[in-house]
Amino acid sequence: MIYKDFQGMKLSALGLGAMRLPLIEGGSDADIDEKAAEEMIDYAMKQGINYYDTAFGYHNGQSEIVTGRILGNYPRDSYYLATKFPGYDLSNMGKVEEIFEEQIRKCGVEYFDFYLFHNVYEKNIDPYLDEKNGILKYLLQQKENGRIRHLGFSCHGRYDTLKRFLDAYGEHMEFCQIQLNYLDWKLQDAKAKVELLNERKIPIWVMEPLRGGKLAVLSEENSRKLKALRPEEEDPAWGFRFLQSIPGVTMVLSGMSNMKQLKDNIETYKESKPLTEKEMNALMDVTDSMLDILPCTACRYCTSRCPKHLDIPTLLSLYNESRYHTGFITRNAVDALDEDKRPDACIGCRSCEAVCPQQLKISEAMADFAEKLKQPADL
Repeated sequence: MIYKDFQGMKLSALGLGAMRLPLIEGGSDADIDEKAAEEMIDYAMKQGINYYDTAFGYHNGQSEIVTGRILGNYPRDSYYLATKFPGYDLSNMGKVEEIFEEQIRKCGVEYFDFYLFHNVYEKNIDPYLDEKNGILKYLLQQKENGRIRHLGFSCHGRYDTLKRFLDAYGEHMEFCQIQLNYLDWKLQDAKAKVELLNERKIPIWVMEPLRGGKLAVLSEENSRKLKALRPEEEDPAWGFRFLQSIPGVTMVLSGMSNMKQLKDNIETYKESKPLTEKEMNALMDVTDSMLDILPCTACRYCTSRCPKHLDIPTLLSLYNESRYHTGFITRNAVDALDEDKRPDACIGCRSCEAVCPQQLKISEAMADFAEKLKQPADL
């Protein structure tokens, strides 16, 4: 197992995320197969994984209970446990003390090694930063009391939201967890987020390294391209080798659901094999082949002509994400906009198209985007 230095500690470079634990066949998301999960964690511990990441809402609230109960079989100093304050639900914002105490009880521990503001994004950043909610103040008190060893945050928000949170609370944040993989390097501009975090000297924790499994199995053509460069590597390994090539990445979390996934990922993390320039270029070619995006350059000529004053470059960026995957990240960003600034506010006048240097069919994109947002979210 590869280890990374963090404030004098040796963290396994691969952490086990407890968001996708094995389930009892035919059960709901809350019905964790505890025996299978126990076998996986036991194997992970024996193979050197020492970082375990859970959260208040994972598996309908059962993840903290099961993860804490299983880890309770091991000496407390043999693992690092991370969980998060569930600010993705705005109704929780005034309950930081109540929720933290419940998490301590659910996990059966006296302290958390790592604790995070969960999912900072466009709709909850104001409540997170509102001093009346007392979230930062309370968590810093718990850190002073030794019940939180290290404080950080996860962010599904866009670059400007990440920067705003860092500007406000960055001095207190010891690490930041972002969605980072070779697809989102371009699709969600994760590259810019990495550069910002490196500039602020904040270690990077990675979630969704294989984008929920979507990068675990590539098309036959793309897989063949990569195999030509590294015959020994399977498709999922390329996702991890990409992350091993990114400066500032300390922890990579993978939500593994079965023993095969766990064993395969542990095998990959027996050594660090960053990509060469040639290999990185090939992987970016694979990424481009997977994306169907409008090449907006954010010149903003369009916004000066829009009678509805829509932020068209931002909407097109979100639309590009939706063309690949209309998940909760895209929907959260759209929901955070005023109703009269969303895609369905476009009146199709085409004034924007008259000045677009890229000759994009913006009105058609807005109409398509509005229709996509009416459909059920992708998982």
